[in-house]
Amino acid sequence: MKILLVSRGSQGDVYPYLALASELARFNHDVTISLPAVFEKEAQFFGLNYVVQGGDDILNMVETSTNTHDLLAWTRRVIHSQFDELIPLVKRYDVLVASNTEFGAPTIAEYCKTPLIRTAYAPLLPGKHLPPPVMPIPRHPVISPFWQWKLLNLGLNLMVKKVLNKHRDQLGMPPIEDQGEHAPRHAVNYLMYSRFLGETDPDWDYEWSIGGYCFNDALHYDELSYRKLLDFMQKDTKPTIFFTFGSCTSKKGNQFCAWLCDICEKQGYKLILGAGWWDFGVELREKSHVFLLNSGIPHGLIFPFCSAIIHHGGSGTTHSVGRAGKPQLVVPILLDQFYWGRRVFILGLGPDSVRLARFSQSELAAKVKDLVTNPTYQQNAAILGEHIRGESGMQNLCEFILSLKRKKNT
Repeated sequence: MKILLVSRGSQGDVYPYLALASELARFNHDVTISLPAVFEKEAQFFGLNYVVQGGDDILNMVETSTNTHDLLAWTRRVIHSQFDELIPLVKRYDVLVASNTEFGAPTIAEYCKTPLIRTAYAPLLPGKHLPPPVMPIPRHPVISPFWQWKLLNLGLNLMVKKVLNKHRDQLGMPPIEDQGEHAPRHAVNYLMYSRFLGETDPDWDYEWSIGGYCFNDALHYDELSYRKLLDFMQKDTKPTIFFTFGSCTSKKGNQFCAWLCDICEKQGYKLILGAGWWDFGVELREKSHVFLLNSGIPHGLIFPFCSAIIHHGGSGTTHSVGRAGKPQLVVPILLDQFYWGRRVFILGLGPDSVRLARFSQSELAAKVKDLVTNPTYQQNAAILGEHIRGESGMQNLCEFILSLKRKKNT
């Protein structure tokens, strides 16, 4: 089977696709992955056929500016490049698998008459019961989820509809009225998260399925760095806390690390600081109770040895903590991180989320102590870990992709 995979963004967006490409190729399928240039070395490490996305320099965009004007310009540039790069590719493949942020993918698949599997790491399908997971507010007491989706799709249309319809006109296709409705309606929607951690809406009337998160445990890493980290985690019986913002950035990142360092020292905890893309916490490297992790090591090799994890709430990190069966505290910064923070709290896996702009060090200290010592979090996290470890998310998605061709042939 000939399969084209397309994803962009940060590690949480691309790493599962790298693992999926590797798994499909292992069974002798003809697989190509389209990905940002910053992940080219990972594609080479896995020995994959890959295409670098010419219009997506995500790292440079985030480094230089994150204002609305530049973000919109970047999004439109990405859409233009999708049409230029993907149409010649998609025509050669049996199925296109693309993340929901590939705004041009539904139109491209429609034009090429190629089946599209549209993946999402959160319940990103308009419905009547679940509000949009990319909004930083919980359920609104007045505005129903249905109308929240309408408002979100209005913003999406303002951002992408004009450029999409320009390409549709060039391809001789009728214009779309609502991208938020058109995209899920012209795809098979696959939810790449755990049904035990995320939610589904009983009133979704799209074609959809859910199969669990696709963990990438085969990432290359420096073994010497990992041995040093293991020595740190196992040198005594003191609780170990892991903290990371992943690829996200925050003006308060270093201050937050300093607060955690001070809190852990006073409580007698060890602290692992995942420096991430932005080298948070580097000035704390000399502290005896701190380990600065500035190299990439798969979370699956770290979290089982930790007492608790504090993180930004990316879907991948939230699921990795969940799989390890550990309590977690989310410090959301953007998009669906607020949703995963709420799910952690609702499921009793840890305290309510920390909002960076509204928190003091004393309030954080109380949260951290509760996170580490509350037995309810530990019990609930252990149960969730058993569920997620039994899901076989990678196998489920592979079988789902292959079933699409079987349906086409019958």
